[in-house]
Amino acid sequence: MYHYILKRLLLIIPTLIGIITINFFIIQLAPGGPVEQMIHKLQTLQASTETGNISAKIGTYKTDNNLDEKAIEEIKKLYGFDKGIFERYYLMLSQYLKFEFGESYYRKISVLDLIKEKMPTSISLGLFSTLLIYLIAIPLGIYKARNDGSSLDVISSIIIVMANALPAFLFGILLIVIFAGGYYDVFPLKGLVSDDFNSLSLYGKIKDYLWHITLPVICLSIGGFATLSLLVKNSFLDEMQKYYVTYARIKGVSERRIFYFHIFRNAMLLVISSFPAVFLGMFFSGSLLIEIIFSLDGLGLLGYDSLLHRDYPVVFGTLYIFTLLGLLASLISDLLYVAIDPRIHFDKKG
Repeated sequence: MYHYILKRLLLIIPTLIGIITINFFIIQLAPGGPVEQMIHKLQTLQASTETGNISAKIGTYKTDNNLDEKAIEEIKKLYGFDKGIFERYYLMLSQYLKFEFGESYYRKISVLDLIKEKMPTSISLGLFSTLLIYLIAIPLGIYKARNDGSSLDVISSIIIVMANALPAFLFGILLIVIFAGGYYDVFPLKGLVSDDFNSLSLYGKIKDYLWHITLPVICLSIGGFATLSLLVKNSFLDEMQKYYVTYARIKGVSERRIFYFHIFRNAMLLVISSFPAVFLGMFFSGSLLIEIIFSLDGLGLLGYDSLLHRDYPVVFGTLYIFTLLGLLASLISDLLYVAIDPRIHFDKKG
């Protein structure tokens, strides 16, 4: 087992480097990089506050909106594009191996500090959405398996499939119209906490926090019920048809004991072991439109803005961190298989 863990940890390194390498060259070779964007800004927004500090560094530019060669070279040096693409690649890789991700081009803050700043929003959405999905979908899937073919099973299947087909952002708009100032003013329209959050008591802070995340969490969770509940149902149905269940019934074991001491453990193996990957998926993806609709400043919006503005340190830094976390989550999932069912092992025999 230790040999398997060591092998998987060593495989993370070439996998991570390969993913970073492919994305680096694809994004770097794409047109409209930070140099081109800054040149365009300096040409069209001469009095812009955003480019005032940078234009002071690179000098004045001509009134015919054409930058001279010296100014262009200064811009390239400012963003590190005075070096060749392979030199930039090896420099980035050597820094990332030491977990040095540099500073954002436009926010003037380190990538790690920027991620820490946006992390509370994403943690809130990802954690509570995943817990809500598991707490509802698992009992629902078990009920559907034990009552397979019943009218409630069919009706619930239709409802969850329709909910899964409904886009989360559309459902979010519907919730806002109904519960956030449209028909009923029950929940806040934006933000993770209220403006007077720091002045509230501990109970008041918890209440205010949960009050703000209710609608976004419901929106993110609505599409996850179908996949997990049907997975649980099919997993239980598969176990219920196996020979050991029939043999236990022949021996006179009660249905309750068969279900909770034999079927439940084997059927839940796949569901529990996939939790790290599911949580990570909810944590880092699928929240961009929800963050925009509910005015939440999280990792989804950060990634979108970074790609839009070609903020390469943020793009590659977040990609490196989240890919590493994804690979570790995959390893944890495999280890959970062994923890739940000792019959499973990854060591070679003979």
